[in-house]
Amino acid sequence: MVAATLASCLPVSLGFVACGGVTDAGSGGVEADREEGAAVLRGSSEVPALTSAVDLGAAGHYAILAKSAVSTVPTSAVHGAIGLSPAAASYITGFSLTMHATNKFSTSPQVVGKVYAADYAAPTPARLTTAVSDMQTAFTDAAGRAPTVTELGAGDIGGLTIAAGVYKWSTGVLVPTDVTLSGSATDVWIFQIAKKLTVSSAVKIVLSGGALPRNIFWQVSGQVDLGTTSHFEGVILGQTAIALQTGASVHGRLLAQTAVTIDDSVIVEPAS
Repeated sequence: MVAATLASCLPVSLGFVACGGVTDAGSGGVEADREEGAAVLRGSSEVPALTSAVDLGAAGHYAILAKSAVSTVPTSAVHGAIGLSPAAASYITGFSLTMHATNKFSTSPQVVGKVYAADYAAPTPARLTTAVSDMQTAFTDAAGRAPTVTELGAGDIGGLTIAAGVYKWSTGVLVPTDVTLSGSATDVWIFQIAKKLTVSSAVKIVLSGGALPRNIFWQVSGQVDLGTTSHFEGVILGQTAIALQTGASVHGRLLAQTAVTIDDSVIVEPAS
């Protein structure tokens, strides 16, 4: 049932839209050029390209990983594993879990994968402890990268096409209209956000030029809120909560140091 749901909703819900615009990285300095409601961010040739992705360690084994709770309003579809630690399985709600005979994991009709909690049988607790530690290390790594661009759009990045690089804001970030990340399959984006990340309803993060969600990292110190029917690309490293409103979808990972809540949502982990 879930597999069929995923197969039918991926092309639409996950918004895999090809985009013809390619970022021009040859101009000096960084500027936003708005034409016909869109924008292209041009990176300076003097700024070295980012070559290394954030290492997720064992946290990269999960589509959703949280510390305090994971909840869903059915029916959602999660393609990948769910992990919760140090909270117990009773804090995984809405998934109609069925415990496996080994007591090491459970299953759900909404999850294409396994569900793990800190109070399951060994070796699950130790593995989750490692994954959570690696999640926190990845957050610190992403936060510590030297930025190539600061305060882009004063925190409003709606309508931009953004080249690979490290982007830092001392504020929250608002995505009120579609944003395109343009680059190759080896390019890396790291977004360092000091406060909240808000994506408006029906807004999409679109990838072009071969960009891959596994190479996109959103390091967010405040809450993450993805609006109704919005679509998001990349790995969210959240220091607090991550919330998906009704019908929101993600091609990436939700890694939260508190709770993750989803509502009739589709989450598909990226290919490794």
